[in-house]
Amino acid sequence: MGSLCLVLVVLQLSWSLSSSVPPPSSHLCLPHQRDALLHFKTTISVDCDFYHDDGYRDPYPRIDIESWNKSIDCCSWKGVKCNNVTGHVIGMDLSHSCLLGSLFANNSLFQLHNLQWLDLSSNNLRGSLLENTSSLFRFHGFRRLNLADNGFDGIISSKLFSQLVSLTHLNLSYNGFFDDIESYLRFDGHGFDMLARNLTKLRNLVLDTVDMSDVALTSLLNLSSSLEHLSFSWCQLHGEFPTQAFQLPNLKVLDLSGNENLAGYLPNTNWSSGLELLDLSECGFKESIPASCGNLTQIISVGLEGNSLEGQIPDVFGNLRKLTSLSFSSCNLSGPLPITIFNLTKITHLDLSYNHLEGPFPNHLDLSYNKLVGSIDRIQKPSSIQEVYLSYNNISGSIPCSIFDLVNLTSLDLSSNNLSGPIPDSIFDLVNLTSLDLSSNDLSGGIKSDMLSKLTSLEFLDVSSNSLLSLSTSGNDVNYSFPQLTTVLFSGCSVRQFPNFFRTSKLTFLDLSNNVISGGISKWEAEGWEGLISLDLYHNFLTALEQFPGNNLGYLNLRSNLLQGPILSTCLNPQIPSSKELSVIIISKNKLTGNIPSSICNLSSLDVLDLSENSLRGTISDCFGNLRSLEFMNLQMNNFYGKIPDSFVNNSKLSHLLLNDNLLEGLVPPSLANCISLELLNLGKNKLSDRFPYWLASLPRLQILILRFNRFHGSLPHSIASFSFSALRIIDLSGNEFTGTLPTKLFQNLRAMKGTWDCVDYHCPSNVSIMGWTNCLYHWWWNMKVLKYPPFGKL
Repeated sequence: MGSLCLVLVVLQLSWSLSSSVPPPSSHLCLPHQRDALLHFKTTISVDCDFYHDDGYRDPYPRIDIESWNKSIDCCSWKGVKCNNVTGHVIGMDLSHSCLLGSLFANNSLFQLHNLQWLDLSSNNLRGSLLENTSSLFRFHGFRRLNLADNGFDGIISSKLFSQLVSLTHLNLSYNGFFDDIESYLRFDGHGFDMLARNLTKLRNLVLDTVDMSDVALTSLLNLSSSLEHLSFSWCQLHGEFPTQAFQLPNLKVLDLSGNENLAGYLPNTNWSSGLELLDLSECGFKESIPASCGNLTQIISVGLEGNSLEGQIPDVFGNLRKLTSLSFSSCNLSGPLPITIFNLTKITHLDLSYNHLEGPFPNHLDLSYNKLVGSIDRIQKPSSIQEVYLSYNNISGSIPCSIFDLVNLTSLDLSSNNLSGPIPDSIFDLVNLTSLDLSSNDLSGGIKSDMLSKLTSLEFLDVSSNSLLSLSTSGNDVNYSFPQLTTVLFSGCSVRQFPNFFRTSKLTFLDLSNNVISGGISKWEAEGWEGLISLDLYHNFLTALEQFPGNNLGYLNLRSNLLQGPILSTCLNPQIPSSKELSVIIISKNKLTGNIPSSICNLSSLDVLDLSENSLRGTISDCFGNLRSLEFMNLQMNNFYGKIPDSFVNNSKLSHLLLNDNLLEGLVPPSLANCISLELLNLGKNKLSDRFPYWLASLPRLQILILRFNRFHGSLPHSIASFSFSALRIIDLSGNEFTGTLPTKLFQNLRAMKGTWDCVDYHCPSNVSIMGWTNCLYHWWWNMKVLKYPPFGKL
């Protein structure tokens, strides 16, 4: 019995001891490193809405640190890499993870002393790389650091580079806040010199947008000979760039773009033979392009646009058979194109625009804004070409069918030339086209709807300013689909009816102005354009709009048509006055009658209202003075009567008010003094009866004041010391009942003269900004101001 009890006691003790010892962990991650990562997680917010407050969504996969927890081995956490033997955390990739906060508010990450690489790029992390934070970077064998595209600011500490001597990759680009240049990361001269001298193993150095204005360019000579990738774009570098930097033996990428005060020249010898990308665009490099560029046999992309180069393009570029992109735009180059350049069979982007190239037309690609002449008759077929830009030359003749053998074309721009004849049917076999611009030529014939319907990828179509070009429809138009089409520009052609085959919800810009379209827009057609933002039907023969197209319209131009009847029933259906988007309404020079519906005042975004040259009548509603966004109001040449509303609100944005040639009576409303942005006021040819409104002199921007042919009376005030009409350039008081002498102070700033004929001709000097004017003031000012509201510009 005693023996049995002893055995039981021993067994119980054994079980008790075994239960008090934890079982061996199955986790590779070390507990103290796991805890450091979890502590980092608690000090950083994850907020994708803040990071993408403009609605943009990052295409890169996001690392979700919120999934980190103790129950899972931290070596299995997303974004964490461990040594498979020791369990030490050796790498972290938390890029594109919507991280928000101060990286240096805690130092938990920096307790991972075996860390070899850290990528925190494309987040919203903040902090300073000053001396008090550089001590945190004490990693043994640390090789890669990427803090790009965050909110780090301040001076980069030189001590950082006395500790991270094993770095091979460093990326500090795109930090700070881009609306505040003072917040950018900045190198002082000593800091960059320490980097260049100490980081002898560096292979990739990317510092785009880091302020390097204090860096001496001679310190670049101390950079590691191991460098393969060197990128200093938009760094405010200035001075003479040392040509020796082009000779770093292992260099593959050199990007100095956007340093407009960086001078230098391309070396005549000893290029880095392995160079694959060279981008010196928007710099200040001078002299000619040397023949030594022909030794860059590995080069894939060359960007030299926006420099002050000279001379011709060397023949040797034809030897660079790996080139896919070549840009010499705006380089002041001259002379003929070398024939050898068309041996570049892998080229996908060639931009030689804005130079002084001469001679016969070459074979392909972007040669816009030059002086090329002749016909297009020698197009070769590099099948990889995707974009061709030949705009703004003097190219004549017909469009050759051979150009359409470039089967991978996505963009074709032949605009602003002298091309003539019909558009070849073979153009419609380019099924990958997303953009087609044939505007401003002399093309003729008809574009067939059934052929056009083949371009199902088309997003942008512009054939404007081809006066002999028309549209040919077919009985099957209703079945055609343009699922991607957003912009159709057919202005200045010979279109006779609405292209109803363009019914697509994505269509946002439609310009059919200056055509010969008659009749009206049917309800069926209008319902196919529900996504329209801009509709321009200026100068046609429209008589009615059966239904208003879309609910998102921002720009509407119906000027110079034959619209008749009241505005609401003819042009604006009942739901439009509640629109929050409509900002420009132009229905001038029609045959509209009746009153202006007060419901137009519900358009809270209205900037421009032009109902001039109609037969409208009635009084002008007080509500128009309450439209705070209204800048341009033109009701001239109608039959409005009654008083001008005295309801203009404080700080009104109104800059142009034209009420001339009506039947208005009474006084000039004192509330016009609230329109501090007013530049033009035309009240001429009404029945106004008032004394001279001297108080208008307080308006700081008033340049043109027309009170002609009314019943203004009395003498003009001589004591107007505080009212100087400081900006006034044109004043017309003719045809009134003023008495007395003219005060000289009133005219001390005038810069114009008036003729005596009925259609007043105002002659303005060169220091007055004019954007095209004709004899009549209305047309002169209309052309000057309405051009600031283009149908395809900012609404």
